[in-house]
Amino acid sequence: MTIKDIAKESGYSVGTVSRTLNNQPGVSEKAKKRITEVVKKYHFQLNQNAKHLKKQSKDGIAIIIKGTHNMLFAQIVEIIQDELKKRGYSSSIYYYSEDTDEVKKAITISRERRPYGIMFLGSNLNHFVKSFSAIDIPCMLVTNSAASLKFNNLSSVTTNDENAAKYAVEQLINLGHKNIGIIGGRKDTSYTALRRYDGCRLAFKEYGIVSDEKSSYEEAYFDISEGYRAMQRLLSKNKNITAVFAMADVMAIGAIRAIIDKGLKVPDDISVIGFDGLEIGDYCNPRLTTISQQKNQIALRSVEILIDKIETGGNAIHEVVPFYLTPGESIKKILPGIRNTTKED
Repeated sequence: MTIKDIAKESGYSVGTVSRTLNNQPGVSEKAKKRITEVVKKYHFQLNQNAKHLKKQSKDGIAIIIKGTHNMLFAQIVEIIQDELKKRGYSSSIYYYSEDTDEVKKAITISRERRPYGIMFLGSNLNHFVKSFSAIDIPCMLVTNSAASLKFNNLSSVTTNDENAAKYAVEQLINLGHKNIGIIGGRKDTSYTALRRYDGCRLAFKEYGIVSDEKSSYEEAYFDISEGYRAMQRLLSKNKNITAVFAMADVMAIGAIRAIIDKGLKVPDDISVIGFDGLEIGDYCNPRLTTISQQKNQIALRSVEILIDKIETGGNAIHEVVPFYLTPGESIKKILPGIRNTTKED
């Protein structure tokens, strides 16, 4: 008999059962009565190791974030913290640069702060392959898949980055664009950037489009100013670009500003499509077309799965959350035989 079984028998969620067993607030008298009846019926006893670990923890759940300007992560973390609080769990956030070895940081946090769970936002899977085995508490990758790593204590909830990026590029190709620039992260340190670039390449291959990485790809951190500078470099080295796929909305917003500062128009001269579905994209001029991630579902499922692993154990769970296209005004069809060109300074 586990907390899951108690939840199923009583008709209440795992979180409600957990709060009842731990004498935490936020549970109705009706729920308490029903759950208590089921507990007595099956002579259930709470896993004392998990309970003591929770009491002894200095740091609650640790949330490690790579990238200090990632607006998507900021929104997801806000949802995560709110949900953790509802479930009676505290949390602490640790920000690091995108080049940081997050697993080494997690090992230190685990030893010094003794959290009973860790969540990672922004991860390089190579770091996990090298040293994650040193961590023995339940962990969660948020927006990255850990399925290939096969660690029993490492779950994940993510969007299919490869398919989503492929779909974004296909939108541009179907509008007649063939010379497409890409602004993304460093593929050697960002698994997300690597997967999304793989999706771009698949789209090019399926449509028979030859794309030269040296002239069409620019690396940048996931923030607005980096997107701006990356777009400037693209315009400098490839003057025949008609469209750009930015691997994050913040990059896309920076790219649009760079295009306008060059004396060009979006989408009349260059179309731009983003990735994430941030609300700020609705207030851009033009309104940003983007691939939207379901951040609420990603955040809530990440919390639910991690807490379940902390309280009841079991093997890792890996889920993929669907994406969708949010139409805007930043992309348009180009006429056959017409090639837009950038203007000289």
